[in-house]
Amino acid sequence: MNLTNFPGGDSSPQAFPVTKVTMPALAEMKRQGKPISALTAYDYSTARLVDEAGIDLLLVGDSLAMVVLGHENTLAVTVDEMLHHTRAVRRAVRRALVVADMPFGSYHGTIAEALTNAVRFVKEAGAEAVKIEGPRVELVRALTEAQIPVIGHLGLTPQSVHRMGGYRVQARTANEVRRLKTDALALAKAGAGALVLEGVPREAAAAITAELSIPTIGIGAGPDCDGQILVFHDLVNLTFAPAAKFVRRYGDAATLFRAAIEQYREDVEHHVFPSDEESYHLPAAARRSLRNEPAGFDDNDAVVNRDGLPDWGESGQS
Repeated sequence: MNLTNFPGGDSSPQAFPVTKVTMPALAEMKRQGKPISALTAYDYSTARLVDEAGIDLLLVGDSLAMVVLGHENTLAVTVDEMLHHTRAVRRAVRRALVVADMPFGSYHGTIAEALTNAVRFVKEAGAEAVKIEGPRVELVRALTEAQIPVIGHLGLTPQSVHRMGGYRVQARTANEVRRLKTDALALAKAGAGALVLEGVPREAAAAITAELSIPTIGIGAGPDCDGQILVFHDLVNLTFAPAAKFVRRYGDAATLFRAAIEQYREDVEHHVFPSDEESYHLPAAARRSLRNEPAGFDDNDAVVNRDGLPDWGESGQS
């Protein structure tokens, strides 16, 4: 499947050689009819969990503007912020394909400017592909010629929120579906390695998926795409907002975290945390010195040092 093998040996649960997912591997998965799993991640810890769970594609999405940085939409996030988070994610990942979203404004000028920004994601942040929104055929061709794998994104494109008048389902007429299919085929012909279809009717996504030679990855596009992607924070209920129709919540991290935080606060307020067992202690000689006790004093009630450090006596031996 055009995969790269990396030796094991780190502290992850995987005790066997890791088969690295590559862009050609995604095409092979489509050919074999093997569904592609994808999630977003924005930091080391969640990226590591996602990778160790066997997810195939990990997207450092510009959705971090909303779910991590607290912005109203994706438009405010910068190239430097996306690079920062992509670096963190890349350090955690051994198996999944790491894809970075190019943020709004980073590829909307000249092709030369877009290419410069895309190179930064690969060279500085370790991204293995970039994702861009819209039917930007010439840009996809330029990126491909520069040896930068690229994933397209059609349908509901969040960076076009103002033009669309909000987050609305796209391609709801036969003519719009035909136009969407034309754009998808043009991106594939230009060299896109995969295509995200977001917020389109199931029937439209199914028709495009059947006609394309490259994989489609759906989000709010029905079950007939070659793969599916969700925002990590949607998956585990960390968005503090009602879920979209296409979101299935597989866990409730908000409830888990809130309960743990509240319990911590109560333990601090009631002097339950930290306990003596969770505290460090002076060596016996230092304790005697502080109490002005003679050197030969036998403190049978001294608390044993539990922090794993040697308890040096006056002779310099433990």
